[in-house]
Amino acid sequence: MKEAKAGQRLVFFMDATHFVYAPFLALLWCFERLFVKAPSGRHRLNVLAALNATTKEIFTVQNLSYVTAETVCELLRLLAGAHPGMPMTIMLDNARYQKCALVQELAASLGIELVYLPAYSPNLNRIERFWKWVKNKCLYSRYYATSADFQKAIQECIAQAHSKHQAELESLLTLQLQTFKEV
Repeated sequence: MKEAKAGQRLVFFMDATHFVYAPFLALLWCFERLFVKAPSGRHRLNVLAALNATTKEIFTVQNLSYVTAETVCELLRLLAGAHPGMPMTIMLDNARYQKCALVQELAASLGIELVYLPAYSPNLNRIERFWKWVKNKCLYSRYYATSADFQKAIQECIAQAHSKHQAELESLLTLQLQTFKEV
């Protein structure tokens, strides 16, 4: 992280999320029974993203089917193309599609260091906070008439996060982590 703050290395936090086109109720309490509009069918938007630890810039690969090793490879190529010649470290979880040989070989050929976080520790991956923020901004207690409107709201939120909400993200995505020497 010292190298990243000094501009000598790029550090990214990577993870995928799957936004399901369904009602997201934040809080609901009332005296009478309410019916909430809900879409039918199963539509979802899969987003694999890498969050720059210092600048909070977001790089994404999105699809409507599944996140696979090929999707991870596509994001690695995107990152390497955006920052040629810069040493890069990516912090990611232990998902099978992120840890396979195909991804590790491509990362090695692109000069990208992959650091796998311990199992069951989403609190260490800063992008998890970003996903929660996106859901809060554009999904909770909102109704979208079509799947296209739903997808557009998410894509706009992610695209504008770096520019419109920089100050808010700075406080949310801090790199202050508590560590324990004896576990």
